[in-house]
Amino acid sequence: MHKEAYIKCKKEVAAWMRRLYKKGLTTTLGGNISLRIDESLIAITASASDKGRIKAAHVAIVGADGQCKDEGLTVSMETGMHLAVYRARPDVKAIVHAHAPMGSLFAVIEQSLNTNLLAEAHVILGVPCKAAYAAPGSEQLAANVADASKAANVIIMANHGVLAVGSNLMEAFDRIEVLENAAKMTVLTTLLKDKCELSINQLAELKALLG
Repeated sequence: MHKEAYIKCKKEVAAWMRRLYKKGLTTTLGGNISLRIDESLIAITASASDKGRIKAAHVAIVGADGQCKDEGLTVSMETGMHLAVYRARPDVKAIVHAHAPMGSLFAVIEQSLNTNLLAEAHVILGVPCKAAYAAPGSEQLAANVADASKAANVIIMANHGVLAVGSNLMEAFDRIEVLENAAKMTVLTTLLKDKCELSINQLAELKALLG
């Protein structure tokens, strides 16, 4: 791949990261986004980068071995987690890991997030999977999240945050946004003690429509 193509990938990752921060779905130094370039390379936000102002220059090209190809950049501590998910899910081309406030609430409570309140949430999220806690940046966390990714496209990381995968960055980002909205709906309907979930027949209809 030519240098121009690498730069294009870096710009795309940086643009979606700025958008994630602007939407209030992560913190200044929290979260990370990656894009699979090919079987041996990914583009991922570098460590200690300001997520609200990040540019292509702060996105690293990293090999399957975790080694950074860009001099002067330090790879994110969660790079191993991204690589583990890509190995577990060959179909995945993009990953968004965020510290979304409402979605992350479900990383610290026992109650499950309800995706049967809105058709959009059910279709886009399915049933999120919870990954067991392990220290950020650890091999165990990478293994836990990669294992969870085999069962779902959206993962709630215990006592940490949320992560979504997709065939492209738009799909992964959309899943994070829909997850955040579904989390809000779950909390509000619980507080109001009133909800009207999709029925079994309605859920079956959605499944049929999706083929």
